Amino acid sequence: MVDNKKSFLYSPRVGSFPCLFPPRGGPVSTGHSMNVPNSLTILRILLIPVFIGFLIYERYNHALVVILIAGLTDALDGTIARVTNQRTKLGAYLDPLADKLLLTSGFVTLSVLHLVPLWVAILVVSRDLILLTGALLSRFTDSSLDMSPTFIGKGTTLLQLLYIILIIIVTSRHLERQLLQPLLYLMVFLTVTSGLHYLYRGVTHLNTREA
Repeated sequence: MVDNKKSFLYSPRVGSFPCLFPPRGGPVSTGHSMNVPNSLTILRILLIPVFIGFLIYERYNHALVVILIAGLTDALDGTIARVTNQRTKLGAYLDPLADKLLLTSGFVTLSVLHLVPLWVAILVVSRDLILLTGALLSRFTDSSLDMSPTFIGKGTTLLQLLYIILIIIVTSRHLERQLLQPLLYLMVFLTVTSGLHYLYRGVTHLNTREA
């Protein structure tokens, strides 16, 4: 078993763009780090600049293909790691990092291109910074701060990915982006709610320890 104090980034790699900080504990393979699941995760990271480049040069159909491939690699690496028990410490770091880098870079780039409001990108980045700060505090203070993914957090990540995909489709088809306003508001609501929920759990935990 992995020491709980050192496993804040352990990921069971179940695909579907998991949250940045999965549950603590769980078996980690001591085999080769560069196995098939980790290779797929690295491929997903390498696809990020390609995805951004296509967006900047307004090759939206190409960008759509890239992000769909990235999503497919996420599902594959999670499935392979789970079925073949190829979970590694390297994968525990890379898998959630790749997911967040893809989503964050997507929102930032789309905001620069004025396809997504700037405040939305700021909101998404801020939420991820909250999670990162909580994980770092848990790591460097030997705290058992619970940063495991919640149902709200998983739903937020899924909606963020869906919104990016649909924005690209709408833009490439020259449709009105106003069609996605209901989804945007729902995504923003869940992003704020999940961020506040993580903050609430952190503050509650700290108060309990001090009591």
